[in-house]
Amino acid sequence: MKNRLSSVQWSASALAVGLCFACGSSQMPPAEAPEQPAAEPAPAAEPAAPAAEEKAVPGPIVVKDVGLATPESVYYDASSDVYLVSNINGSPLDKDDNGFISKLSPEGKVLELKWIDGASSEVELNAPKGLGVANGKLYVADIDVIRVFDLSSGKAEKPIKVSGASFLNDVAVAPDGTVFVSDTGLKAGKEGLEPAKKDAIYKVSGGKLSTLIKGESLGLPNGLSADADGVWVATWQGKLYRVTNDGKQETEVSVPGEQLDGLLRTADGQVVVSSWEKSTVYLGSADGQFSPLVADIKAPADLGYDSQRNQILVPLFQDNAIEIHKVPQLTAAAAPAAAPANATAEAK
Repeated sequence: MKNRLSSVQWSASALAVGLCFACGSSQMPPAEAPEQPAAEPAPAAEPAAPAAEEKAVPGPIVVKDVGLATPESVYYDASSDVYLVSNINGSPLDKDDNGFISKLSPEGKVLELKWIDGASSEVELNAPKGLGVANGKLYVADIDVIRVFDLSSGKAEKPIKVSGASFLNDVAVAPDGTVFVSDTGLKAGKEGLEPAKKDAIYKVSGGKLSTLIKGESLGLPNGLSADADGVWVATWQGKLYRVTNDGKQETEVSVPGEQLDGLLRTADGQVVVSSWEKSTVYLGSADGQFSPLVADIKAPADLGYDSQRNQILVPLFQDNAIEIHKVPQLTAAAAPAAAPANATAEAK
């Protein structure tokens, strides 16, 4: 299950950088038998302390049975040190106005279950998915509309209608405040969701909506991670690729499994991506290999990242739960020469 990116040059603006676990041991030759058999045997040596990189990563925090309802995305708001969770509360395509956004503490405590509530007369929110923050505004993907809320108060602002959209999904924000939104191009079919041939990536800049790229070649785009040079895309068909700021698709990468959803970078530049098909969250390395970070995890959706605590936030779409996992730190030998920008940092 190793996929190589031999043609990709990772840099400060690229998506993935190294992860390396190193551990070593040395063995001494056995001591010669003592000449005096009457000698007392030496006491057993204490086991050596594990090397720093061998220490076990703490177990996850599990947030369950607290009222979450089809959680799709988690976003770490560094300005208030809270986690925002989008809850579809039903079908991802139903315009039922019952979606809501929760606030959690980094310890997993529910601070406000329905901070923004579609059931309120002041709010319309149907099936909220991806979340992103730019310039004090919370942007939420909601089927064919980008909802906008004041980040401090949660008050609804003028929504952005996306004509022709069918399944707006993830949201990512570039350092300059440009907001990117994926349309996975799905619709209701006889056996569940099926392609609607409306695959697209939109952007909002200066309050204006435009199409960055559109077409079936996008392969059902889902997770996004933006940087100064464009946006990286994880697709339902199991690919990663970059789309430049001028709308050119390039640098395709294969990831183990299909049905990719969440996509992010950690503070030290490691790439993390979730796969529904494999029930796994993967960690990518500098040489293009992907290894399981969290396995046997059902329907891991749009990941969040707490840059302060170096932990990923995994919404379990079908289990109405959130899991919070620590990410292993890069060793000094594997650290990148130049640290990339934090993909989840709030735009200024």
